[in-house]
Amino acid sequence: MLLELFNWLADYNPDFSMFTYITLRGILSTLTALAISLILGPSFIRKMVKKQVRQPIRELGPKSHFSKAGTPTMGGALILFAIVVSTLLWSDLSNRYVWTVLLVTLAFGVIGWIDDYRKLVLQDSAGLAASWKYLLQSIAGLTAAIYLYSSAQSPAETQLIVPFFKGVVIPLGLGYVFIAYIFIVGFSNAVNLTDGLDGLAIMPAVFIAVALGIFAYVTGHSVFSDYLAIPYVAGTGELAIFCGALSGAGLGFLWFNTYPAQVFMGDIGALAMGAALGLIAVIVRQELVFLLMAGVFVMETVSVILQVASFKLTGRRIFRMAPIHHHFELKGWPEPRVIVRFWIISVILVLAGLATLKIR
Repeated sequence: MLLELFNWLADYNPDFSMFTYITLRGILSTLTALAISLILGPSFIRKMVKKQVRQPIRELGPKSHFSKAGTPTMGGALILFAIVVSTLLWSDLSNRYVWTVLLVTLAFGVIGWIDDYRKLVLQDSAGLAASWKYLLQSIAGLTAAIYLYSSAQSPAETQLIVPFFKGVVIPLGLGYVFIAYIFIVGFSNAVNLTDGLDGLAIMPAVFIAVALGIFAYVTGHSVFSDYLAIPYVAGTGELAIFCGALSGAGLGFLWFNTYPAQVFMGDIGALAMGAALGLIAVIVRQELVFLLMAGVFVMETVSVILQVASFKLTGRRIFRMAPIHHHFELKGWPEPRVIVRFWIISVILVLAGLATLKIR
């Protein structure tokens, strides 16, 4: 939106051309989303408290969580608002990738909102039935995957890039649709599973968003992509604006979500952010690197899968409780220790992922 204004102003004063650079707009997008979250956060929390939109606590969960009963939730709505406004302000609205990511993020946010609304407002403990939730996620994920596949303008957009091996690419064909679908829906649920402690999910999401913003920028820059031996995909650079908005909104939300949390994210935020991150990883052709950077989310998801499989097959549990962050809580780790150590792991994994830019 503002890009068109600055392009027009640059015709009269060349100094305004600086606002057309993706790097500057990415920074401004981050700061805008951060400001929106920080400014609107207190009033949003008061509104949730007034409407009695409070997080229920599972009786089977760790006893240390019982004190959190009554904490307002659905804070993901604040995150989404900040992301959407900042992205619309600072991105090139003629870019198809920007609209694809925005629409998918909002679609998964709506699915999360329906689930949260049924649980918290209608007092339906089951929320949105799992079958319906998965169906809606599948429709949104498949729609995005099919659109990206059918609108691909170069072979690089549908090839699997193998890190550490320069020039090794695997044509996916229709398999691209399957992989895109798995990453969108899979990581939507992975972030949702991780969102069980104060700030546990939001900070890794911020780290990953920053890294994906860097990947998006270099992937959409013909000179940098050639120098780094990564595929050039025209237009992906604009996703750095969205990634900046997500990281800024996430940091602003963390101001209120840090231990002890004043507000929880809810499904509306977790499902939307996970889907957005998975989709961007697919668009910038860094699925394998993303699996590494999102290792915390992968670990949480795998722990649930292993726990369920073990209990059904042998009647025994591998962990004291799944997802795995609850296992460490029940071992006696204080909640802040679990959170910060998972953050540290996430930073290490993200830095390792960024290192692959040069190790090709």
